[in-house]
Amino acid sequence: MRAIWKGAVSFGLVSIGVKVYSATEEKDIRFHQVHRDDGGRIRYKRTCQVCGEEVSYDDIAKGYDIGGGEMVILTDEDFADLPLATSHAIDVLEFVPAEQVDPILYNKAYFLEPEGAATKPYVLLRDALEDSERVAIVKVALRQREQLATLRVREGVLLLNTMLWPDEVRTPDFGFLDEDLKVRAPELAMASSLIDSMAGDFEPDAFTDDYRAALQEVIDAKVEGREVVQPEEVEAAPAAAVDLMAALKASVERARAARGEEPAGGAAEPTPITSARSAQKAAKAAKTAKAPAKKAPAKKAAPAKKAAAKKAEPAKKAAEKKTAEKKAAKAPAKKAAEKKAAPRKTA
Repeated sequence: MRAIWKGAVSFGLVSIGVKVYSATEEKDIRFHQVHRDDGGRIRYKRTCQVCGEEVSYDDIAKGYDIGGGEMVILTDEDFADLPLATSHAIDVLEFVPAEQVDPILYNKAYFLEPEGAATKPYVLLRDALEDSERVAIVKVALRQREQLATLRVREGVLLLNTMLWPDEVRTPDFGFLDEDLKVRAPELAMASSLIDSMAGDFEPDAFTDDYRAALQEVIDAKVEGREVVQPEEVEAAPAAAVDLMAALKASVERARAARGEEPAGGAAEPTPITSARSAQKAAKAAKTAKAPAKKAPAKKAAPAKKAAAKKAEPAKKAAEKKTAEKKAAKAPAKKAAEKKAAPRKTA
């Protein structure tokens, strides 16, 4: 990396010499405009709109359009007189909680490297920032412009994030913000379930620029003179949802399938909607089960009858035995009477 700026972090009465490096770089594949027939580069001449002459860089100044075709011309001397006292300093203004800085304000990121004997105070400021769990709000002049920035720690290095000024952030002015749109509770519950099913830990390395990779493949094929392989078709975007609940439910099932989970009909964790329906079914089943319970006392009468019958059984047996004895006593007399009454046989 090549340092783009040198200066010092002003931390109270402590001055820390630093070098500034761009912390990010764009990986876009860049093209030149060329002549289709011979591949020659297309150049643009800097010409004056008034006289039509070609103008060198030395004769170019900055102009501010004040309207009506009038232009105010500013020279290098005009910029030199501007009060940029912090042109080679990063002045720490205050320390604030990181969550109070809206991410929309962040612009460019730069690494700071200690220069010369500034390593110890550099490490001191770094460790103090980490312990405080805050970020430093600073002012810095980069590329002839004073900017607001934050100073925080990333992987053991001080990171400078330049920020937009508050008046550079636009205010959204959209018609739907004035509409009284209501979201139904089931829809919100299903949307929350979809968010839960797609939740995870952010790992930047898991994401790739598929378009850039495919474009590089096309370029490599051109260079090597081989056949260009068409990249796989990207899945088409779904059509606008007509049934919001159906779309949300389908999205939940799709997210679960992508994570290797069972669908809602299986053993997967129920969504808020299915949980509510299951609760309703359980309540209905419990209500139905309570109805036969009122007839339970009638069933209890049966054991009582059995007990009474069992209790009366010895007396019944005794009466039957007594009757049997009486019949046995009368039997000889009856036989004797029958014998007398029978006619005698004659010889």
